[in-house]
Amino acid sequence: MSWFANLKIGYKFNLIMSLLLVSLFIFAALLTYRGQQAFILKVAVDNARNFAKQIIETRDYMSSVVRGEPENNYGLVPQVVATQVAKRMTTGSKYYVRQVSLRYRNPDNRPDDYEAEQLKAFAERTARESSRVIKAKGREVFRYMLPMVAEKSCLECHGEYDKAPLFVRELFPRGHYSYNYRLGEVIGAVSVSIPMDDLYREIGTSLKRDLAYRGTIFLLIILVMGALIRRTIIDPVKLLSETITRVTKTGSFAERLPMRTNDEIGQLIGAFNEMMEELERKTLQSRESEGRYRKFIEMARSAVVTFMEDGKIVISNQRAEELIGLSRQALLGENIFTFLENGEALKNGVAAYLREGKGGGVGETSPQRVRNIHGQVTEVEMALSASMTDQKPLFTAILRDIAAEKP
Repeated sequence: MSWFANLKIGYKFNLIMSLLLVSLFIFAALLTYRGQQAFILKVAVDNARNFAKQIIETRDYMSSVVRGEPENNYGLVPQVVATQVAKRMTTGSKYYVRQVSLRYRNPDNRPDDYEAEQLKAFAERTARESSRVIKAKGREVFRYMLPMVAEKSCLECHGEYDKAPLFVRELFPRGHYSYNYRLGEVIGAVSVSIPMDDLYREIGTSLKRDLAYRGTIFLLIILVMGALIRRTIIDPVKLLSETITRVTKTGSFAERLPMRTNDEIGQLIGAFNEMMEELERKTLQSRESEGRYRKFIEMARSAVVTFMEDGKIVISNQRAEELIGLSRQALLGENIFTFLENGEALKNGVAAYLREGKGGGVGETSPQRVRNIHGQVTEVEMALSASMTDQKPLFTAILRDIAAEKP
């Protein structure tokens, strides 16, 4: 995740908000799909139940009102009427409806495995209706079945053989299973089926519309939240970061940021402004102190050089320029140990002082030989002192030209 850590905060925010939006969108899509699926299946069950009840009611009604008409008009046989009504009701729809029975007479009414299983359950009174999604020929199919029971009017044709109408006896001989029905017996069922692809297609249409609606709402929420967070958090933090970078480069502590809120971000900006004021004050004091120090060392008759623990020169006076042969600007950053013939010993002494806190020639006077840039050697007496500035040790060497003071 180092790549993420290196991203700017604006990119991190956009990435996190995008992932959040996608996650919420997928979660909402899943919930919507499941909700739509449950709703579609409920609608399918309701529609299938209505179809089945209307067919059964049509069959029962025809059984109760027709008498001798079917002898002259086969189309008035109750089962035939119910079959034709079912066809007309489902014409143009995705539903397929038919009547099935374990004691079928028409091959078209022969039950499949699922229907046979449900008919047995209906006969045993273990189920009052059945609905399920099953696999058929590699496709998912919604199935619904509602049982049909023998009414009193049904027994007029399907009761005892001797009491059946003549045209029925002519169609079905004695001993045929079309006879001997009992009142209230499950004689068959209305079977309704519809491919799930068609139902899913309905879900897909509704899902796309619902997802577009939800996606628009989520997008608006994310945009509004993003704008608020960017304005209240990211932009102030970004401005603070840019200001700190600019201060680091320029060294100017005069910058101040507007404090618009009193929350944690506002307190952070307030602390930054206070820090800038403190740094500006200390910088002014340091510059004033440095200015006084420079004036003081310029008045000195000896060469004065202030250097860091690694020997790099940070302050020098005019006498030091004359002694070494470099301008003050050119001396900055040069290593004082390179201009002393015994510079390695001074370097070790400084290291010993830093390690032990004493010794190393600090606070003492010692003879030294200074070699300038032209190779000329000058004998000097060096007085070395140490001080601390911003937790960093500084060393000041006062180099007195011994030869110049000899008569």
